[in-house]
Amino acid sequence: MSPITVSGDTIVQEVTIKAPAERIFAALTKPSELLKWWRAEGKFHLIHAECDLRPGGKWRMRVAGSCGPDQPESIVSGEYVTIEPPNLLSFTWIREQEDYPETLVKWELEEKDGVTTVRVTHSNLVTESLRTRNSGWPLIVQLLQAYIED
Repeated sequence: MSPITVSGDTIVQEVTIKAPAERIFAALTKPSELLKWWRAEGKFHLIHAECDLRPGGKWRMRVAGSCGPDQPESIVSGEYVTIEPPNLLSFTWIREQEDYPETLVKWELEEKDGVTTVRVTHSNLVTESLRTRNSGWPLIVQLLQAYIED
């Protein structure tokens, strides 16, 4: 896994996964799969996922865990912008209970000989606190890699 890159209002994380892009794309877009891997023991776990996989379709995830004592869960949601299976997925991202602006997440999958380079780019992170709040991508791609390669 490459180190996280922060440039201006953008965070980029990249990992190489020993699997076809089609398999990884499914793990990113099917609620039943997201529920299996979007979890870190003792930290957080996904408890609900919705994906209306079409441009303009809505998505939503409820996450329990490290949300703080007065907030038992957090909710992130957005709208799909670009869907080009199995190589590109982009969507808006907003934390519903927090006062942060809408941002953009883009997953790029480039497969060669059954091995896929996965790059997630989170942009429009216009403040330092917003970049800090959304700096968990190294863990997320690690969880995805472990799930797919297991």
